Amino acid sequence: MDTVNLSNVTNAQFEAVERIGKEAGVDYDDCYQCGKCTAGCPMAHAMDYAPRQIIRLLQLGLVEEALAAKTPWICAHCMVCSARCPQGVDITATMLAVRRESKRRGLKPARETDIFDDAFIGNVRSFGKSNEAILAAKYNLLSGHLMQDMLNAPKMAMRGMIGPKIHSVKDKDAVKCLVDKALNKGGE
Repeated sequence: MDTVNLSNVTNAQFEAVERIGKEAGVDYDDCYQCGKCTAGCPMAHAMDYAPRQIIRLLQLGLVEEALAAKTPWICAHCMVCSARCPQGVDITATMLAVRRESKRRGLKPARETDIFDDAFIGNVRSFGKSNEAILAAKYNLLSGHLMQDMLNAPKMAMRGMIGPKIHSVKDKDAVKCLVDKALNKGGE
């Protein structure tokens, strides 16, 4: 991390950090930067900032840097970081809250992850479960990777993963309500 002039941090930035912390249910002052979250993260190698660095950016009021990071979009939400934290800081919830704030501001540092996330949630809302063929088609269309899965289609069809029948659960309206409730809890 580069040297940062903290005298440029505004009240609005700290208010945004407070909003993110409230949504995540986290007090960022609890983190003392031990690094256990980062040490256990299976995705840390692919991130532009380690999980503890995202928390540090928020502690310093550098919300724009946190929102522009790819880290929250790469996070697998496996909760290893949160489970390892000796202070009980929910890093996973923070990554989700940073993602949501980033989307609210129209920032999408990892466009393809955002497209997949929206397509997957939409698929589950519509059918009560994920339909691989519909998910792949929607993602490939929206991301511009039109031919990406064409060679996999025959194998997927042979294994029954895709086919002419659209699968759904019996009470897909109940699943839709659960998804909507979860999304509304996050402020979307």
